[in-house]
Amino acid sequence: MVFEKKFSDVEKLKLSGFNNLTKVLSFNLYDFCITFNENQRSEYINFINEKYSAENITTIAAKACRIIDAEVLSISKQNYAPVGASSMILMSDIQGAGCPISTEGSTVSMHLDKSHITAHTYPDAADPHGICSFRVDMDIATCGDIIPLDAINYLFEAFSSDVVYIDYVVRGYTRLEDGTKIYNDFRFDSIQDFISPEKLDEFELKKDLNMAEQNTWQTKLMAKTDDVERFLMSSADINNSKISEQMERLKIEMSSVFNMIH
Repeated sequence: MVFEKKFSDVEKLKLSGFNNLTKVLSFNLYDFCITFNENQRSEYINFINEKYSAENITTIAAKACRIIDAEVLSISKQNYAPVGASSMILMSDIQGAGCPISTEGSTVSMHLDKSHITAHTYPDAADPHGICSFRVDMDIATCGDIIPLDAINYLFEAFSSDVVYIDYVVRGYTRLEDGTKIYNDFRFDSIQDFISPEKLDEFELKKDLNMAEQNTWQTKLMAKTDDVERFLMSSADINNSKISEQMERLKIEMSSVFNMIH
């Protein structure tokens, strides 16, 4: 779902030139899994390392670029031992943010659009009770006409999401043709406006922090836990004698991350 911008054709802002507002969308998505032994812990970590390798998260980030109408300029990616991966894409606004960019000659010209996507993964199997987790931290930082919020639903599709933190911040200023400074070129009320209703319905807890006057927004989400099997490494574990106990531990762990408490 691409959010329909609230400016009409008549209301569209006429900038004096380069749009140097910086817009940063930060995704922290947590996936949780119940394991019952060391073999399952290792299996979970191996699964995460393979599914979200540096190559695969780069593919996800590159598609996010296309969704928000950005052009990939360069890519850096790295897998880590024993766990984790990272990726960085330098990108530019296809529309040029009001400042033409040449792909020939000095790469400095490309950097005039200082947009980029970074992604880092953090698998964790250290919980003594076997509640494993995986966090991906993806930041989309743009300047120009790009609206990074348009990538939200795709990122939900690309990653499993049990607890989610989404932050959006706009900084800097640009000027209208008459010289007036503006501090945001896009009006909206809540990050949740950009998330499909079907996706929002998967979450039990939804909290919003909207400080539009400070150009700062945050949404926190925690998934429903009624579908027990989706938290298991093996569907056969649904009949494990300790499943109820582990589900309670899972809920405590998810709530701890959601509320940022020990």
